[in-house]
Amino acid sequence: MKPIQTKILLAFAVMLFAINFNSYGQTQANMNADAYSTWKKADKELNVVYKQILKKYTGQTTFLNNLKKAQRLWIQLRDAELAVKYPDGEDFGSVGPMCKSSYLEKLTRDRTKSLRAWLTKAPEGDVCNGTTGAF
Repeated sequence: MKPIQTKILLAFAVMLFAINFNSYGQTQANMNADAYSTWKKADKELNVVYKQILKKYTGQTTFLNNLKKAQRLWIQLRDAELAVKYPDGEDFGSVGPMCKSSYLEKLTRDRTKSLRAWLTKAPEGDVCNGTTGAF
């Protein structure tokens, strides 16, 4: 192989490596943004489920008042849980926003799962189901 062909081949190989290396990398800022976006999607899903419950139980005033109160308290608990895990003033580095968003997503998905109980029929014979599936 001629020296010029070797140089061209080598330059081409380096260029391919550089393209592939960069295409799989992700900056911390990108990961932070992705985690935030994922949490916001989970939050939107929670709000959809919450609104479905409000619609399903229209006319059940006591239940709805208690649900609204519980949801407000849950939001306070969620925020308090976040503050315990990631206190203000502590430095969690560049991964901090990603970690906080991931934790908020987990808490939100757990709450959504809990709320879904009011959208499904309780199993036959479950005498301790309270209001889930009762109306």
